[in-house]
Amino acid sequence: MSIIVCPGIHEPKLTENFVSAWRELFVLYFPATSSVNVLILPTAGFSCLSGLHILQFLQAHLQNNLRSPLTFISFSAGVVGAIAAAHLWQMFAGEVKAFIAIDGWGVPLWANFPIHRMSHDYFTHWSSKTLGCGQNNFYADPAVTHLDMWRSPQTVMGWWVDSPTEGQSQLQKRLSAAEFLCMLLMRYENN
Repeated sequence: MSIIVCPGIHEPKLTENFVSAWRELFVLYFPATSSVNVLILPTAGFSCLSGLHILQFLQAHLQNNLRSPLTFISFSAGVVGAIAAAHLWQMFAGEVKAFIAIDGWGVPLWANFPIHRMSHDYFTHWSSKTLGCGQNNFYADPAVTHLDMWRSPQTVMGWWVDSPTEGQSQLQKRLSAAEFLCMLLMRYENN
């Protein structure tokens, strides 16, 4: 499985912390899984806003696997470019296994692949749902700062909320943001 990490506009150290936090949990909870190829988009200026820039990065780094299934994890401004790149990847016959938007407030997310939102507070979660979200989303409770969601997801506690389908009630489970992310990644690695 290839995971594409699309950071926002912030210090690169925050992205290093983010990847390290969920990778530790992933290995701890699921040591027998196959290797995961993680590509981190290097952001320079506003490149995270460009779906074409991200697509070019993917083509350059996945030369032998241009049709490999991808899972996108994006944060803040990176959600803008990542959703465009995911659509472009799919348009050129690639498969998008899932799209995970962390604090992509205000970014419309509609697609024919699974979408999950993670939010730093309930208001962001609630107000983003009108712009598209799938089932299985997360919001921090108590609320944390925007950058804390990315810097240290292992310390951010909140709720996994499964949006109800017709005739079902809302399901909730308390866990950390890193645990929620690992749960999603395991689901898509096994499918």
